Amino acid sequence: MKRRPFLAAALAAAALLPARASAAPGLLLGVDDDSLKWYAHTSSLLSIYRTLDLGAVRVTVDWPADASARTELQRVATAGRSIRVVLAVTGSADAPPLDAVARNDYCGYTASILRRYPWIHDVAIWTEPNSSAFWKPHAGAAAAYEALLATCWDALHAAQPAANVIATSAPHARPGDWYAALGKAYRASGRTQPIFDTVGHNAYPDTSAEPPAARHAHAIDEGDLDRLVRALRKAFGVVPPIWYLEDGFQSSGGPPLYSGVETDRRPVSEDVQAAQLAAAVRLAYCQPGVTGFFNFELRDDASLAGWQSGLLRPDWSPKPAFAAYLQAIAAARAGELDCAP
Repeated sequence: MKRRPFLAAALAAAALLPARASAAPGLLLGVDDDSLKWYAHTSSLLSIYRTLDLGAVRVTVDWPADASARTELQRVATAGRSIRVVLAVTGSADAPPLDAVARNDYCGYTASILRRYPWIHDVAIWTEPNSSAFWKPHAGAAAAYEALLATCWDALHAAQPAANVIATSAPHARPGDWYAALGKAYRASGRTQPIFDTVGHNAYPDTSAEPPAARHAHAIDEGDLDRLVRALRKAFGVVPPIWYLEDGFQSSGGPPLYSGVETDRRPVSEDVQAAQLAAAVRLAYCQPGVTGFFNFELRDDASLAGWQSGLLRPDWSPKPAFAAYLQAIAAARAGELDCAP
């Protein structure tokens, strides 16, 4: 495959960074990286993950499955023997599982993955269902998502008692109101069993220049954790573990590696991106109840219409964020991040 030499270049550059041995488990630190399902040979990617000492990688899985899904899933599952894999099973925004037949199909398919690959435990149910960009029609979405979570929680825990069912949410689509509506639907159902085990909240800032600890009136980013905790406690009576399942800060770029028009209103320099990422990890590490943080993504999109919040440039060369994340992971694992105000 033509792009594989760039993986070698990334590894060669990463080898110049200080090596870190795995430390005691703490905050789960990972990346969101669909490359794992796209490449026939995953060993180079796994080497990058090992260099960073990542705790997990999140990969999206399409539903309904298409012709390539089996091959992609096999690649991901094989890699899952070497690193913790979090699957995000999602589909078209225009066709979410809205009725019992669709819910059973979606949850049955997802449960079959856990039965076939019992070393995979973590599954995010859909992507940002509180946003109309990912779930349409949006009227009644909370009740429909509650029913989907309930069906999947039963199916996945039947397939694998250790399953971790993750409810997902977007930061800028009034997540506080969303969890209130989700809790209302849960109580109305009369159900006593849980419907999820972990909250997978995407904590993107308003712009990449915004500090991770910034506060907001309606959005819930990292700095608004207290409001997320209150919303969950009011809705469900308890606060499950919280993962920031996606977060990232976009750096600016131009030719020859990047093309197109930038979509972030305030992208930052690569050095500032590295500082922002380090600050975001420190904040997550110091927040009670937050047990996971995932950087979106491993490698920048070459098109500026996509995302440039990666640790690597499109040619696979490391950005300053690569070293910053490596160092933050090592410090978090060693318990060396300072939480003093």
